[in-house]
Amino acid sequence: MAEVNISYVVCTKNRLPFLKILFNNFFNQISNDEEIIVIDGNSTDGSKEYLQELYNDGIIHQFLSEPDKNQAHGWNKGMLLAQGKVIKKIIDDDVHSYIAIQQCKKYMLDNPEIDICISDNLETQLLASESISCSTRKEQFLAWKSGRTKSFTFSDMSMLIRRSSLSFIGLFDTQFRMLDWEYSLRCSFLQAKIAYYSGYNTLAVSTPGNITSTTPKSLLSLEGKIGQIKYNYIGDRSEISPLSRLKIFIGKLIGYRKPQIAHKQLDEKFIPDLLQTYQSLYQQLEKQNQEGSFDFYK
Repeated sequence: MAEVNISYVVCTKNRLPFLKILFNNFFNQISNDEEIIVIDGNSTDGSKEYLQELYNDGIIHQFLSEPDKNQAHGWNKGMLLAQGKVIKKIIDDDVHSYIAIQQCKKYMLDNPEIDICISDNLETQLLASESISCSTRKEQFLAWKSGRTKSFTFSDMSMLIRRSSLSFIGLFDTQFRMLDWEYSLRCSFLQAKIAYYSGYNTLAVSTPGNITSTTPKSLLSLEGKIGQIKYNYIGDRSEISPLSRLKIFIGKLIGYRKPQIAHKQLDEKFIPDLLQTYQSLYQQLEKQNQEGSFDFYK
């Protein structure tokens, strides 16, 4: 392999239908200076065997399948294995724009002082994918840059991290369920060099059985209070992103209370429409990034 400029890290468990879509859409565009790292939490739905085959064929560059202690543990394994100058976290059931990520990758390579690059995101839910909204943290970013706030929150879905910056900003906190909440507050509080891209790296898709949907509200509230105290965060104590609220609602409705039924529905009922739905979402996301004119702010 040539010099690795970006490492894509996927952490997954029992999400085979989404993995197949991810590899057939996003990962079929990978260039020679990019690597794919997959951390599988010892899946039992055929994911492990599918991923092992991709690894044997050289499509996946690094692969590990074993139980994780928690979500942060899995992601940290992948980040520690990364060889790229830049690390991009890839969520298995979201839609990712190769065009936008390439723009952010180039920007970070051209601006070595930048520790993190984030972007706007689009959002939808699997059961109502015809409705897409935009999620932006630009105003919060600008307030932080001007010194009006000590820290701000942003999603890790869009985030690119400079690998050499990990010695300063660190890995994900294994004591937190909501990883991006703590990580974004920590990085901004530490005054990491953050750039903001006004394009769309990701179209977040709320699906049954995700981590957010199974997180008790009491734990979210507690983690929010910890972040507020530790990182001098002045936002609403109960602040949860609209997407997280949606995931929690759907998870309680479908995946949290009846996880076995939700998994059966995903495997048997939704798969025929799943491929068509995601194909449409990939097309819509790339269309947004091809037609728009976007800037970087730092």
